[in-house]
Amino acid sequence: MDLGAVRTFVAVAEAGQFQKAAADLSISQQAVSKRVAALERALGVRLFTRAPRGAELTIDGQAFLPHARELLRVAERASASVRPGRRPLRVDVIASRVAPSALMRDFHRAHPEIDLDVVMLPDVDTAVAAIRSGAVDASFRAVAMPGRPLPEDIESVRVLDEPHQLLTGPAHALADARSVTLAELTGHRIWMPGLTPGTEWTAYYDTLVAEFGLTIEATGPNFGSDALLDTIADTPALATFTTARTRLVWPAGHDLRRIPVTDPTPVYPHSLLWHRDNPHPALPALRTHLATTPADPDTADTWTPDWVTPR
Repeated sequence: MDLGAVRTFVAVAEAGQFQKAAADLSISQQAVSKRVAALERALGVRLFTRAPRGAELTIDGQAFLPHARELLRVAERASASVRPGRRPLRVDVIASRVAPSALMRDFHRAHPEIDLDVVMLPDVDTAVAAIRSGAVDASFRAVAMPGRPLPEDIESVRVLDEPHQLLTGPAHALADARSVTLAELTGHRIWMPGLTPGTEWTAYYDTLVAEFGLTIEATGPNFGSDALLDTIADTPALATFTTARTRLVWPAGHDLRRIPVTDPTPVYPHSLLWHRDNPHPALPALRTHLATTPADPDTADTWTPDWVTPR
């Protein structure tokens, strides 16, 4: 159905005259007549009768008018839902407890006037596809996959390098260490059941293992962080990696330890990705906010894979 003709019909019904409706719509009276006639042909009914005082709705016109108004309201809502500046800024943060989620909470506190939609996508390929289709405006991702650079229409900027920590239970051999070097982790079992083949974070840890001779196990089902913390607390032979800004909460009886990893410190490189032609007016505000986000304390010696996007 031609929304322009529907809008013209509503204008005539409200004005009561074709001439006044033409003036209200800034078109000719002839154009108004043609649009109404086309709508009548499409519906197969007469909508108006000519009267001495102008145009009067027929019974069919009276029945159609409330639906015509609703059509126009729905069309406006549909348009507003995707109009830059009228719809929320949609950002992928990967997961609720990781650093990108905290960065977006900080952004929301700094810019409460900007409407946000936060989503969680599983991997960089899905995120890039969503950015290119317009399903999301931006995504926090660590890296492109090794040997698979980002498409040319995707912009990226490193926004946070997040240091790693070793998480252990109280009976682990390293539980009382104030820090631990990567060399000291050789031979210890690091359990990370959330590593999914084909994701950028698995590629990151695969490179870490290959370069430093670590033992990272991804065996067993991934029942989530609570189950992981329960196992680490009760199993002295297992530890896991976490990052400095990852939010973890556990029962007091677990007595878990977060131990900085050093010499060098592996840092997880969070980047913001967006489409270079995305016109959403809130994107520059997000990039500016992230550019001024305080970094984690400086570490003299850090490590990232050599295929990670440089700062």
